[in-house]
Amino acid sequence: MKILGIIPARFGSTRFPGKPLIDINGKSMIQRVYEQAKNCAKLNNVVVATDDQRIFDHVKSFNGNVEMTSDKHESGTDRCAELVEKVSETYDVVINIQGDEPYIDPIQITQLCDCFKDEKTDIATLIKKIESTEDLFNENKVKVVKSSADFAIYFSRNPIPFVKGEAKEKWIEKQTYYKHIGIYGYRFEVLQKVTKMPLSILEKAEGLEQLRWLENGLRIKVGETLLEAIAIDSPEDLKKII
Repeated sequence: MKILGIIPARFGSTRFPGKPLIDINGKSMIQRVYEQAKNCAKLNNVVVATDDQRIFDHVKSFNGNVEMTSDKHESGTDRCAELVEKVSETYDVVINIQGDEPYIDPIQITQLCDCFKDEKTDIATLIKKIESTEDLFNENKVKVVKSSADFAIYFSRNPIPFVKGEAKEKWIEKQTYYKHIGIYGYRFEVLQKVTKMPLSILEKAEGLEQLRWLENGLRIKVGETLLEAIAIDSPEDLKKII
């Protein structure tokens, strides 16, 4: 199975413009993500997909693989879909690696790749057990319900499932809850399909693109991880890693 790792990296960010190029202990964020991805033996190739010449030139400066993509994309998924049409080689699976997690563990990427050993898998992602009530009721922590075969049933910003007859502060003691870790893998042909699907009713309600995929009958395999990389969404987040 041939697997391509793609790191979408755009310069324009409302909360943190130019963040792929910020210095983190002597290296740019995009270089750190790239090097971590290259340490995953499951990936046959790693490419940065960017919309900015500055990022393109910087990746070239440390001998990384990089391709220019449109600046019109709404999501990293769309950017990945454009890039796969440009690469000359054919791959079975594409892994979308977050460009704002400088210390992502290659083990997580490996876990995601391994989800595709199941032939029923169209898309794969990771989940992690929720340990605190604070996380459980934080709408920015997306919750996941999975089947016994480890396929996603639903994603929500609300705690799911509801625990009938119990005080909310006791829910985490009565039920196992999972949060979504936002890294995705797609079968090559599935990635080309998902970006052409129209917005769905559930996606509009929750603001979660993965619900569009579920509504269209795609099967999302979930792998449970004990790891969670720190994402840099704003300048304040740098304090967590520097």
